[in-house]
Amino acid sequence: MNDLKAENKPKKWEFWIDVGGTFTDCIARSPENDFIPFKTLSSGITKGRVQKISNPTTIVDSSRCDAPAEFWQEYQIEFLNEEGQSLHSAQVTNFDSVNGILNFEPTLPATVKESTSYELSSGEEAPILAIRWILGLKKTDTIPHISVKLGTTRGTNALLTRNGARTAFITTRGFADVLLIGNQDRPRLFDLVIQKPEPLFETTVEIDERITAEGTVLCAPDPKTILQQLQTLKSTGVESLAICLLHSFANPKHEELVARIAEEVGFDEISVSSRLSPLIKIVSRGDTTVMDAYLNPILKDYISKLRTPLKNCDLKLMTSAGGLVDATHFVGKDSILSGPAGGVIGYSCVAEQAGFPKSIGFDMGGTSTDVSRFDGEYEREFETQKAGVRIVAPMLSIETVAAGGGSICGFDGIKLHVGPASAGANPGPACYGRGGPLTVTDLNLYLGKIIPGQFPFALDRTAVEQRLTQLCQEIASSPMGKTYTPHELAEGFLQIANANMVRAIRNISVARGYDPADYVLVSFGGAGSQHACAIARALGIRELLIHPYSGILSAFGIGQADVRRFGQQSVLKPWSAELQQELGIRFQELDQKVKEEVRTEGVPDERIEEPQHSLEMRYLGTDATIQILCVAGQDEPACFEQEHQRLYGYKHEGRAVEVTALRTEVVGRMEEPNLPASQVISRVPDPLKTVETHFQGKTHKTGVYLRDELCPGDQIAGPAIICEAISTVIIDPGFEAEILSRGETLIHETIKNSAAHETISTEADPVMLEIFNNLFASIAEQMGITLQKTSISTNVKERLDFSCAVFSANGDLVVNAPHIPVHLGAMSETVKRIIADNPNLATGDVYVTNDPYRGGSHLPDVTVITPVHDPNSKKLLFFTASRAHHAEIGGIVPGSMPPFSKTLADEGILIRNFKLVDRGISREEDLRSLLLTGEYPSRSVDDNLADISAQVAANNCGVTLLNDLVLRYSIPVVQAYMQHIQRAATEKMQLALAQIEDGLYSFTDHLDHGAPLSVQITIKGTSAVVDFTGTGPVLETNLNANRAIVNAAVLYVFRCLIQEDIPLNSGVLAPIKIILPECFLNPPERETPAKCAAMVGGNVETSQRTVDTLLGALNKAAASQGTMNNLTFGDEKFGYYETICGGSGATAEGVGADAVHTHMTNTRLTDAEIIERRYPVRLHEFSIRKNSGGAGRHPGGNGIIRRIEFLKPLKISLISERRGDYAPFGLEGGTPGQIGENLLQKANETNEQSLGGKFSLSVEAGDLLTIKTPGGGGFGTQA
Repeated sequence: MNDLKAENKPKKWEFWIDVGGTFTDCIARSPENDFIPFKTLSSGITKGRVQKISNPTTIVDSSRCDAPAEFWQEYQIEFLNEEGQSLHSAQVTNFDSVNGILNFEPTLPATVKESTSYELSSGEEAPILAIRWILGLKKTDTIPHISVKLGTTRGTNALLTRNGARTAFITTRGFADVLLIGNQDRPRLFDLVIQKPEPLFETTVEIDERITAEGTVLCAPDPKTILQQLQTLKSTGVESLAICLLHSFANPKHEELVARIAEEVGFDEISVSSRLSPLIKIVSRGDTTVMDAYLNPILKDYISKLRTPLKNCDLKLMTSAGGLVDATHFVGKDSILSGPAGGVIGYSCVAEQAGFPKSIGFDMGGTSTDVSRFDGEYEREFETQKAGVRIVAPMLSIETVAAGGGSICGFDGIKLHVGPASAGANPGPACYGRGGPLTVTDLNLYLGKIIPGQFPFALDRTAVEQRLTQLCQEIASSPMGKTYTPHELAEGFLQIANANMVRAIRNISVARGYDPADYVLVSFGGAGSQHACAIARALGIRELLIHPYSGILSAFGIGQADVRRFGQQSVLKPWSAELQQELGIRFQELDQKVKEEVRTEGVPDERIEEPQHSLEMRYLGTDATIQILCVAGQDEPACFEQEHQRLYGYKHEGRAVEVTALRTEVVGRMEEPNLPASQVISRVPDPLKTVETHFQGKTHKTGVYLRDELCPGDQIAGPAIICEAISTVIIDPGFEAEILSRGETLIHETIKNSAAHETISTEADPVMLEIFNNLFASIAEQMGITLQKTSISTNVKERLDFSCAVFSANGDLVVNAPHIPVHLGAMSETVKRIIADNPNLATGDVYVTNDPYRGGSHLPDVTVITPVHDPNSKKLLFFTASRAHHAEIGGIVPGSMPPFSKTLADEGILIRNFKLVDRGISREEDLRSLLLTGEYPSRSVDDNLADISAQVAANNCGVTLLNDLVLRYSIPVVQAYMQHIQRAATEKMQLALAQIEDGLYSFTDHLDHGAPLSVQITIKGTSAVVDFTGTGPVLETNLNANRAIVNAAVLYVFRCLIQEDIPLNSGVLAPIKIILPECFLNPPERETPAKCAAMVGGNVETSQRTVDTLLGALNKAAASQGTMNNLTFGDEKFGYYETICGGSGATAEGVGADAVHTHMTNTRLTDAEIIERRYPVRLHEFSIRKNSGGAGRHPGGNGIIRRIEFLKPLKISLISERRGDYAPFGLEGGTPGQIGENLLQKANETNEQSLGGKFSLSVEAGDLLTIKTPGGGGFGTQA
């Protein structure tokens, strides 16, 4: 569409450029209003192939004829062999663009022949190549005064490849390891070799200083000492400093001092956390600061390379927040979504211009797909995680899924899969002819949805057919025995790929309370338009929009972007009239500062809009915040409660509302290049040609159209193919396209959504197996999102101590969103006991239980179970269930985690088979009465009921989604695939067991007080018997477990043996028989709680030791820390509970990880600054316990040291293991990890007293508790 002209003329050339990982897209806008697109490799290299060698200094390549006259003169030309190695380097001396003749010196060697590949480069960056090309400038020509707006993935790539600057982290003494520990959770639940994100900093300097949570100086730093520390650091060659001191958000004085001294020492790159992100949470703020320091030198070097040839030009860069900043202000923390942000601006602009105020962006590239949503306002995140780094900075909310044109398609013996692995650019898809794997691009080619003649090079369809045929044969000869034709298999893979992308779009729409049917789908990226109709149909979206520049829409969006600057401050105060006045003053001051920043970008005052204010608000004492836009005359707390009601389904009447932060955004409007509307003349154009394509098992005659030959008003009925310069648009059967006045293609559905009901067989099909796997997993995920949103509990919202699951009618686990391993599989026992105890389950019934003798884990873990019936026949079909840890359920100590409980009655209120909802009628008041009964009632009944209501809401979410699934596929099909998925998991487990040599594997470990925990595992073929005979008798302590906990431990261990992602369901345990005699792992059920064995510690401690023992028997992993280190403290007004990480055990494959939660838990730890702000404690140290891991060929991971000072009298208790004679064992010659220690130093005393593994005591102000957690065992003899 080179003939597009804007209505308003620019004063000079404008270049809008998106620098991606592989390609750089450019749109130039001339002073005559022409729009000129250009695409080149981001390396700045132009590739070619020798067609003819005229003489030793001259070659001919007709593909060079498109270049401007004399363009390649002075460029380097590199000739390469087939392996990409250099054969000869030369400099181009003359270029004839008419004939494609390149002259060069020195002369060619004999190794360079016709068809040899070559590369042309100037040493300049790709954007400069694009600008010179469009302007027709040679390398030696000066670039005139132009405007350049640019987005780049340079920062993102450096972050992903860990190729940034040498960086040091400067922090408060005692917290050198705070970023290495992070939130203490592990990234992948079932990986025994835990891979934590690689840190960005190479060294740490601790400053002897301390500021309180309120900003008061406790210990002032010594400038002389800091000077010496930084001088020593400078001598090591460190380039960048990241300064992040504890509580600097409340008082930046000490950070500014360190920064001034660093400047004196000669550091050029200094990132200061209180300048970048003056908000609470040292881990997130510290990560952000380190990332900024790590990337800034890389970005400055890149910008410098652009600035040299653009010295007389305006250069602005795109930030992750969707705004432009001058190149001198572009910093690392704002660079991560620089390119993708342009896509969001682009699709939202073109949608609004076409009359669609609500739009969903669908950007499908080669390796991944980005999806996002626009509602008239850009949806932003202010804290997120990218590439393992927590980032606190405004950025557009973009969801990425590993599904793109290069996603690899395969068969794992049971089901098909698409991605997440990608073929990349080399070797690329199979059709590239370089031996690559089968990919999504190959499927589209094979099904006729890519026109080979429109591709820039020849495609090999035969290679695709060979791979599809081979896979068809593999599937037919597998246990599945399913017969496919290559076309059927290709369509099946596409169904899976589309389902993955649909799931991502649901996450940014349905999961956030928005119906995708209310939006237009804007497709862009190189591959998106081939899938858009299928994606829209699955989501119920009726209209799709594709812009003429869809293949380079991110570059187009960068050209539409405005200058945007943000300011933010921490508040952390309850709402009051006084605070309202204070906020007004603070907003005024912040507005002036941010407006001035916009002025420095060259924006005149008349183009600077009024600042937009917003507040981060939450209920006092909770963690999740909601952003509320401030409008004159508005009651912000009321607006917060309305939004809370909309998002979470409830509001807390009478509960104080807290403001955590204030933000202001100032926009400097840039001149918009509005494209004029052309006259629309309705017609039906003739296709260029007709080809065969395949849709839903049928072959269709499909018209092919060239985009450049279509005019506004043209109407094209599907199936059809529109070939664009950079992408291909597929119009599926049942859709019709219309060319709009600005050249956009609007596609709408003409036949009623056939996805509303699909007829498929109940027989197992590898395609549908993967699709149903995703569908069921998505339901459990949506339930979890609902629970996390609607809960009031920190345990649920922040620590993520919950699980959600779907079950078959007989109580078998179908899918369990993997949150907390100790819950895995355990809820199936709970559901089966509910079935047994209630033979007449009715529609509208809901049950609550925490009974450890009926499938529960321990009393604080409360499970809500909802049966799902056929609305017509009333037949029981499924169950949904959710389990969440309640911070208080009664018992002899606040927090319901008593270290010395003797019976179940000591641990809280037993909820046994309680019907919360009876045929739709709530019995909440009866539950309230139950929670208030007994000798030790719950101390927080309202919170209990609120969280149980959240669990009911999560279950109802699952019920709705299951009913939708039944409506779409039918009851028999859904139930059949519940069975198929369980059988698939069984087969995967059998394959894993078959890899273990037949025999008897045994191991015995001991609890701290000496009770033996014994297991004998008999492997025979594809089955296993796990026998706990020999385990000690029922204990008088609370370390007793139960069958549900043991089942969860066995399920976890054997799931860890499967080296791939599989559905987590009852099928995993089907080949495994568990023999569990009466012992402390299986105490007998008694009539009353007072007669039942205590087991609050069994869930958190014995479960860990059970896993260690099982892995020890199988010789798979040395012992991890073997405890969760359950700490509680509080008084009559509050209670706090945390579990604390330690070292993981080493394996034959790798070392143990430091400071991480292992095995049966994966809960997060509350940030140090939040703990100190919210509770009367002060952390003195949170560090990795060096050398606490066992030695070996692969050493065990280290534990941590956590030192807590109590600032007022409190009750504290701890339940922990591995504090006695039984250290975390090593294997194969590896030595044990160190045992843990719990020490108390009384105020004004110097001696520490050992507290043992379990204690409950009172502390006074100034008392200091030190917890040293165990390390993991080593594996193998140390060399």
